[in-house]
Amino acid sequence: MKFRRLTLDELQELEQPFIQFLAANTITGPDWAKLKEEDPQKASGLVDIFSDIAFERIVKNIEYLEFHTPTDIKTFHCAADTIVLHGLRINGDAPVDFSSDLTFEAIIRQMDAAGAHLQMYSAAKNYHPNREQEVFTMLESGARISRDGALFKAIAEHT
Repeated sequence: MKFRRLTLDELQELEQPFIQFLAANTITGPDWAKLKEEDPQKASGLVDIFSDIAFERIVKNIEYLEFHTPTDIKTFHCAADTIVLHGLRINGDAPVDFSSDLTFEAIIRQMDAAGAHLQMYSAAKNYHPNREQEVFTMLESGARISRDGALFKAIAEHT
């Protein structure tokens, strides 16, 4: 497998695409039930193939990721050949918890009120071993998908 097998919960969430996948492989509902019973290894192999297809589609469409800890935010722009990081780190004591869903403006207001300072940092690198694997590994490590990249863009304006 290129990625990992979908969990049962994930597979249930993707029930319609899985049914379409089976149909594209000329497997009907009754055929699937029979296959699971009579050839579980083949059925398992089909779930593995579908899992790779599903993750490939998800990872391919990701443009922005975020990783939050209480004192650090890392935002990523996942371009075709490189990944760009813009991050924020708290210097000093502040009542801000970056793992909550605050806007960039709310973070700045709370930091100013507490007299703490933000350290902003940036970096860029090529993917290793490739874009899909690196983005997938980041997701598995707790990165969240950002639909619009608003936080990445806001931080980029200030770095």
